[in-house]
Amino acid sequence: MTMDPARIGRSALQSGPQSLGWLSVGLGLGGLLMPRTMGRLTGLQGSEGLIRAVGARELAAGAGLLSQRKKTPWLWARVAGDALDLALLALSPVSRYRTTERAVSTAVVAAITAADIAAALGYREEEQAASQADQDVYLERSIIINKTPRECYDFWRDLRNVPRFTRNLENVTPLDDRHSHWVTKSFAGQQLEWRARINDDVPGERILWSATGDTPFRHAGSVNFAPATGGRGTLVTVGMHYRTPGGSAGAALAKFLGPDPLGEVRESLRRLKQLLETGEIPTTVGQPSGRRSLFGRLMPEGRKSRQPHARPSSVRYQAEGRPS
Repeated sequence: MTMDPARIGRSALQSGPQSLGWLSVGLGLGGLLMPRTMGRLTGLQGSEGLIRAVGARELAAGAGLLSQRKKTPWLWARVAGDALDLALLALSPVSRYRTTERAVSTAVVAAITAADIAAALGYREEEQAASQADQDVYLERSIIINKTPRECYDFWRDLRNVPRFTRNLENVTPLDDRHSHWVTKSFAGQQLEWRARINDDVPGERILWSATGDTPFRHAGSVNFAPATGGRGTLVTVGMHYRTPGGSAGAALAKFLGPDPLGEVRESLRRLKQLLETGEIPTTVGQPSGRRSLFGRLMPEGRKSRQPHARPSSVRYQAEGRPS
């Protein structure tokens, strides 16, 4: 049986983590099912138990590479295993009749080690680049509000109302009939600002907008107002598209979107419904309550409730104005 170490190394380098995973599975099955044959090929006769242990390790590495999303830790696990294999080949006694097999096996393992190191380094760079690259976030959510489409449209079309039901927005300032300036709340000292343009505006039906100018990220959105079935009010559907950048702007946008962006959209629509139907957003902040559990006191709302100047039990809004 002839093996070309250089060819094996080049093949492993070009194959990527997926092929290295299948290589690990093949070596692992060989070590577990045919330890004597593997012993003869590597010059490790009489070490069947050790070969089986090496096979189990290879199977674990292969399973990780084939099933896990993050490949880098499993690639480095292969490198560590290769180092152990090289030490095993160097330190184990060898029969004078098996020196050729031992030398070829050592060269093959050395070539595979080089391939594994190159793959681990290369894949780590790819993962880092992917984490810093632009990523698209698409969100869509609907809610039924017991108001007419025109009433819902008129409330939203006055963009100064948007921060009233969007928790992480500080303010929206209309610049003219189509353009506006948006500012988020501050997250760890970072605040996002951008300008938006309304691209399509059909009274009582829909509003489409997108970010313009030197925006730190790309963003577009739409809100549609359709009569709900059975005359039950208006089906309000919001769609959002964010292209998140890397760096500090991406970190600030991630804070703005929150750990559950779809949940944030759902919460904004819920608050919009409460504002339009009742004129207020109910909250339990400031209301008397029993002693909270430790977990409850650690939550943000729990901490707010213990502050000396808590807000009233509900945030009331005038029909056309700012918070009262």
